Amino acid sequence: MANREHWGSKFGFVLAASGSAIGLGNIWKFPYIAGQNGGAAFIFVYLICIAIVGLPVVIAEILMGRTTQRNPVGAFRKLSGSKFWTAIGGLGVVAGFIILSFYAVIAGWSTGYMVEALLGNFGQLATAAQANTHFNSLVGDPTWMIGFYTIFFVFTMAVVFLGVKDGIEKGSKIMMPILFIILIILMIKGISLKGSGEGLAFLLKPDWSKISGQSVLIALGHAFFTLSLGMGALMTYGSYLNKKTNIPNAAVQIVFLDTLVALMAGVAIFTAVFATGQNPAMGPGLIFNTLTVVFGSMTGGYFFGLLFFVLLTVAALTSSISLLEVAVAYFVDERGWSRQKSVLLIGSAIFLFGIPSALSFNLLADFTYNGKTFFDLADFVASNVLLPVGGFFIAIFVAWIWGFDKALIELKHGAENIFKDRTWLVTIFKVFLKFIAPVMIFIVFLHSVGLLESTIEQLKNYWIIIVLCIVMLAIMISRKRIKK
Repeated sequence: MANREHWGSKFGFVLAASGSAIGLGNIWKFPYIAGQNGGAAFIFVYLICIAIVGLPVVIAEILMGRTTQRNPVGAFRKLSGSKFWTAIGGLGVVAGFIILSFYAVIAGWSTGYMVEALLGNFGQLATAAQANTHFNSLVGDPTWMIGFYTIFFVFTMAVVFLGVKDGIEKGSKIMMPILFIILIILMIKGISLKGSGEGLAFLLKPDWSKISGQSVLIALGHAFFTLSLGMGALMTYGSYLNKKTNIPNAAVQIVFLDTLVALMAGVAIFTAVFATGQNPAMGPGLIFNTLTVVFGSMTGGYFFGLLFFVLLTVAALTSSISLLEVAVAYFVDERGWSRQKSVLLIGSAIFLFGIPSALSFNLLADFTYNGKTFFDLADFVASNVLLPVGGFFIAIFVAWIWGFDKALIELKHGAENIFKDRTWLVTIFKVFLKFIAPVMIFIVFLHSVGLLESTIEQLKNYWIIIVLCIVMLAIMISRKRIKK
């Protein structure tokens, strides 16, 4: 791997990795679920979940990549020599492949709505019902769907085609500042609107009465999914780092930026929604149904609507780039392909695989399995199964199979000052990674596939499953200890 590409700077890595984590979910999902589950009280619970689950696994995933200088498959193979663990790495590549195929479809919507904003079509939408009808007419048009899906995918492939330093890093250094500048402009506009205080209260006022077992599960799940864990993206990005990079410091910055964008988006969105008297309880429809009416009714709405959908598209692009890079890195590392060949062939394969998802809203809408369209099935398998399974085994592998002590030696490279004379910090990280993170991710998995009831109090109904899984893992770990 003498010719392996590397980041030009730690700053470039942090921006790229943050871009991987920051996506469509940050713009609409986090603000909405925070407002519906206690505002600042939910945010407090979410931050705890980030600290005990998200951050430890982010560090572990990046560390595996930097230590091995390999993609997820190569990283597990190099550290374990086991076919089982190599296959776990393969799950990450498969997850990235599937997720990008349907994620780019949604990103195509945001790209299409950027054009809708440019054409001034939001001014014709006076109600959410009209906006919904307009949205349905667009996604019901196969030409519109495939067209913008293709445009977005070409941009994604172009950035990855240019390489790590000249493509992904340079692109992130341009796109991430643009994202923050647009967010700041939209925040200022939202706060300046009459009646914006109600929107701020919706998002930021703590309401502890709304904190329940269900809201804790929601916070836990979002803390895991928002950071792009379990798909090998951070592992792949970590493989382009050198030993001098302070991984814990970089990981904290990535988590901070991801959360900051979510909060800024919440302020920008809900101040405008409440100030214009629209319904905030729209979930995913908030973006394409409610906000289009908001922009159509506010002063300067043409400009701010265009800015918002540029923001949404940029956020989607920074995430899609990392998804494609996972698969590309695998074929470069393991198959010896050139980057250009990998991008063209694998990118085209993912694009073709995603076409049925794009047509799930029109021509293939009636082709379902158990009530799920192709789009729904791809989303469920990748997001609800592959990601939590991948994240769970990454935590288990680093803490138990590779071994925490061996991992700690590698982690201290570039971070000597953080761990010097701070045995308490090592202990906390060890407990989080070895015990708390795996159990919490396992709960996320149970909840995401519908095996867990909606409240934590009902966990007692599943204690047998949990105990059996812990026993199984203990047996597996005792039989397979890796010698370095």
